[in-house]
Amino acid sequence: MKITRVKCHVLMAPECSKSLNTASDDAVVEVHTDTGLTGIGEVESNPWVIWAAIERSGAHSMDRRLADLLIGQDPRQPAAMWEYLYEQSQLAGRRGAGIGAIGAVDMALWDIAGKAAGKPVWQLLGELQSESVGAYASLLPSGGTLKDYRESLLAKAQWARDAGFSAVKIEILIKGPLRVAGLDESDDTIVDLVAAGREVVGPEVQLMIDVGYCWRDWKEARQVFRRLEKHELYFIETPLWSDDLHGYARLADSTSIRIAAGELLSTRFEFVELMDVGKVHVVQPDVGRVGGISEAMRVAAMAADRGILVVPHCWKSGIGIAATAHVAAALPNCPLIEFLPAAVSESRLRKELVIDELQVENGRIPLPKVPGLGIELNRSVVTEFAEFAHRHSAGSAVD
Repeated sequence: MKITRVKCHVLMAPECSKSLNTASDDAVVEVHTDTGLTGIGEVESNPWVIWAAIERSGAHSMDRRLADLLIGQDPRQPAAMWEYLYEQSQLAGRRGAGIGAIGAVDMALWDIAGKAAGKPVWQLLGELQSESVGAYASLLPSGGTLKDYRESLLAKAQWARDAGFSAVKIEILIKGPLRVAGLDESDDTIVDLVAAGREVVGPEVQLMIDVGYCWRDWKEARQVFRRLEKHELYFIETPLWSDDLHGYARLADSTSIRIAAGELLSTRFEFVELMDVGKVHVVQPDVGRVGGISEAMRVAAMAADRGILVVPHCWKSGIGIAATAHVAAALPNCPLIEFLPAAVSESRLRKELVIDELQVENGRIPLPKVPGLGIELNRSVVTEFAEFAHRHSAGSAVD
């Protein structure tokens, strides 16, 4: 079996705007083979940058487009192919979007490998831990005023509780670099929103919060952590900037609340620093952004050696959800994955991109039995969103 073609689709939903909802655009990769099998993958990043990494070459021998590196290769050994792509794309790769492009390709290669073997991907990854994967409802409120934001947050939290989720994360993005436009609130408001969220979901639901890197240093964060301890949070996500590893370590030593981080990191090498220097309690590799299924498995193994939980980040479409569920199924240290419910998402891309999406039943995702990732693209949506992306970016140097 040989790879014959690689295509990166840049997609934007018509409602796409400059917001914090990164589920409104996407880079979707298809890898085609001479047997007719095709694999699909995606990554949460600037889709035009991912497109360039896959479909445009530089002049240097280690700056070739990934498509050229893949043509003629056998797709059935994704982990080995990862190392080849990583080595051959060093000039523009190594970290960031370059790894994200490899991650989307790697996802597609695992999809092909499963289809070629006649097995779902999770059967290729190791010993099955459970017939289903735990999922928490990840809830991003909408609204340009604090009143609207609060009402949306609590309404979505109530929806998740009523829908049977046993774990819920509320995004409290009202302070710091990721705050919602028009909001710049105090720590008192953060504490108030956590208290209100806990009251809505009740004491039996695991509650976690994402504060979007909102505190400047660990001492500032520690003061708020102490006020939040009574609400029995499962974890607090990204309290400090990703590079503040020593701040993470000091904060981890000063609180009883688990600290989670890692959504923006790429490769096992960055996660080693986060675990060994930053001392976080929960790592959150995004399967696409970390470098695909192959690299996510390596990060998870390193976390298991250190007694650290893995709760993968996942905020895009049903493609990433499927890939993340397959990874989690083979991990002994992964109690939950992030799940953006389509029912409370404002993004059409999240709702419509995938056919036969994996479903949540009582807070768990039953594993698919079909070969590969177990999902397919909605071709009409791909066409519509690709055409909109090109119109939206008119004037770009795009074929």
